[in-house]
Amino acid sequence: MFNIQENFEMVTILNEKGVIINEKLMPNLSDKELIKLMERLVYTRTFDERCVALSRQGRLGFYAPVSGQEASMIGTHFALHKDDWILPGYRDLPQIYFHGVPLKQLFQWSKGHFKGGSMPDAVHVTPPQIIIGAQIIQAAGVGLGLKKKNKKSVAVTYTGDGGSSQGDFYEGLNFAGVFATPTIFIVQNNQFAISTPYSRQSAAATIAQKAIAAGIQGVQVDGMDVLATYMVTKAARERAVLEGEPTLIETITYRFGPHSMSGDNPKIYRTDESEISWFQKDPLQRYRLFLESLGLWTSQDEEHIVEEAKADIKEAIKQTELDREQTIQDLAGNMYEFLPRNLKEQLNHM
Repeated sequence: MFNIQENFEMVTILNEKGVIINEKLMPNLSDKELIKLMERLVYTRTFDERCVALSRQGRLGFYAPVSGQEASMIGTHFALHKDDWILPGYRDLPQIYFHGVPLKQLFQWSKGHFKGGSMPDAVHVTPPQIIIGAQIIQAAGVGLGLKKKNKKSVAVTYTGDGGSSQGDFYEGLNFAGVFATPTIFIVQNNQFAISTPYSRQSAAATIAQKAIAAGIQGVQVDGMDVLATYMVTKAARERAVLEGEPTLIETITYRFGPHSMSGDNPKIYRTDESEISWFQKDPLQRYRLFLESLGLWTSQDEEHIVEEAKADIKEAIKQTELDREQTIQDLAGNMYEFLPRNLKEQLNHM
């Protein structure tokens, strides 16, 4: 359906008014599934707003805001199965939460606690990667492992447009193309690698077209349209499982807030005019209008999800703050099975 190697026009299903403009691409989702998508979008927006507040209060460690990118994250994840592996970047906490990682563990990871990186055995997720783009090569390797074990599942990795400027990006795509691994590479192009605009990162008109050099499928999708991101990812997953073909998906999206809560000020490198135009594309408003037109969503429904998310987050951060602080001994013990002599001496001295 999305085999468009020579045409990288952006795939869109809903316009900014929530009106279907591409009927033939509409997913065959039940009313219940359509509502669940909205519930997850609202939950993610609330999660982000609360995490920004917690970060400002000094109650979290590192945090990268996600508002504006909800459709890119939730739509792509909604197309995955529980047996699929996710190799996330540091901004991709919503996807791994809905894949089964508890909120408390996300907060432990943010605070740098060693428990935050120990993912539940039954949840196919690796810890969020801080090194830009490093997860891309790893995803190609996980995909190869799934192929060798004849698993009917895929490896999915996320990065930003800045990640596509890393050498690991090209190496990962090339490896996946050569060995035909069931891997989906999702680049969430939010227009800036911190403060560097995409135009200063690449002369290519799209990131999607970079798939050609690796001999794999590439597609660009409207990252503010949750139905479009779902359909493109669903097609990529089917292609990976049935035909062993990897896919590069570029979602065109925008982060409404700063790159991270570590001092970035987007007002320095973004104009008010550009921000207004992107705010008008708000993925929640677009999908909200669509569901309201079908009689499937009300303000009361939305408020219920907001309150549920707030309560979940309040309890999770409370439980996280009850954790004992990790020690230097914890750090050394988790890094080494057998401590080197110099570390033993230092720990004994302490």
